[in-house]
Amino acid sequence: MADSDRGAQPRAPVRTSPEGAEPPRTVFDKIWDAHRIRTLEDGRDLVFVDRHVLQETTSAQAFAGLARAGRRVRHPELTIATQDHILSTVPGRDETTNPDGRELLGLMRSNAGRHGIRHFGLDDPGQGIVHVIAPESGFALPGSLLACGDSHTSTVGGLGALGIGVGTSEVEHVLATQTLALTRPRPMRVRFEGARGPGVTAKDLILYMIGALGVAAGRGCAVEYAGAAVRALPVEARLTLCNMSIEFGARLGLVAPDDATAAYVSGRPFAPRGADFERAREEWRALISDEHAAFDRDEVIDCDRVAPQITWGTSPQDVAGVDGVVPDPAGFADARRRDLAAEALRYMGLEPGMPLEGLPIDVAFIGSCTNGRLSDLEAAAEVVRGRRVAPSVWALVVPGSQAVRRAAEARGLHRVFQDAGFEWREAGCSMCVSINEDVVPTGARCLATSNRNFENRQGRGSRTHLASPATVAAAALAGRVTDVRRTEVFAGEARP
Repeated sequence: MADSDRGAQPRAPVRTSPEGAEPPRTVFDKIWDAHRIRTLEDGRDLVFVDRHVLQETTSAQAFAGLARAGRRVRHPELTIATQDHILSTVPGRDETTNPDGRELLGLMRSNAGRHGIRHFGLDDPGQGIVHVIAPESGFALPGSLLACGDSHTSTVGGLGALGIGVGTSEVEHVLATQTLALTRPRPMRVRFEGARGPGVTAKDLILYMIGALGVAAGRGCAVEYAGAAVRALPVEARLTLCNMSIEFGARLGLVAPDDATAAYVSGRPFAPRGADFERAREEWRALISDEHAAFDRDEVIDCDRVAPQITWGTSPQDVAGVDGVVPDPAGFADARRRDLAAEALRYMGLEPGMPLEGLPIDVAFIGSCTNGRLSDLEAAAEVVRGRRVAPSVWALVVPGSQAVRRAAEARGLHRVFQDAGFEWREAGCSMCVSINEDVVPTGARCLATSNRNFENRQGRGSRTHLASPATVAAAALAGRVTDVRRTEVFAGEARP
């Protein structure tokens, strides 16, 4: 990408104060305060938006609203657009392959062109899922505030950014003003201490946390993920962790940037370069929570207790270790939780006490904004290499972006998957949201690397279990849920 295609740098620099000049602050407080323009009469903060990412399903109405009001896009250089949700992922696809998506895809392309917005369409090598291309292109930067009309915008928190998911009316507001009026989230911290065992990934950590603390525990909060286990995670794994902050009920999640973050960002198309990068790196180093900074809630997760996870119900909090069993709803203390668990088991076709390991599956899906990055595909390919998908399983791999697809193909991963019987697709959201041809049949059981397992999420009557890429790969080969720690990849390693 040429220099002229790179977006302007964040307009609201991170301001830091001399030690002792003010009360200790969290990393969230530091970034939020740097972007706060003023507090409005209703108590909300008006904040500046450094970066704005558009996708086709929430942008068309926003552009129509701008046209009705006779407004222009205030800062087109701070916005990028991509096609990802409703497009087809089959090889050779175009905007007409999924007829239901033709109108929205066309509007995304034409609206971006009309307003001078950089558009990553189907024919662009940078096309991909919004939450994959924003970090991989360097459009999302540590210390920035990024908005997108999609709930999982929190993904960019893995870089130390504030990712704000917004609705269509707010997309229009950002386009017109480059600002948002938001209620300030409360700071919360979750520390992951100890070390991950064999086969335990960032996906397992976040699922375990949601199961332990509940889907509402983060409501109204900006959650900082910290601790030795988080610091040891590579940046792409931190993106996975922050992605599912939304399933925790949080407004956003983030990991304080460090040298690994700066190394990840360096050299990416939209990232600062030369002296600008060195100045930015120094600012990013100041983005840590001060000692004695106050959190509304502070939790600790012991990673030594975490096994590879799999959901059993219709909420991400319905989760257990793969070596566990389906729980008895009667064992939940809360009456509402008992009722929801009982209904989930009816929908999922499961009975209390059933072992999760050995549960037959029909579909295996590897992809999504949660686990569609190169490292995710590499982890799955290590399990798959030299083996075959079970005859009864429909298995597909959907890279999160065309850049991921090219990098995977350069490493020969596509051949590993295809030789095993997986379908190798083009980049897009695919089966995660199921508004194209990638739909789980009614009554079929799918093991997926995506972030949501609600009723009908992957198709009417579909039964979705969430797990990591390695766990999904192992199940695809066996035709049933399998403890990935039993595979050859982890042979000889101690079981946690």
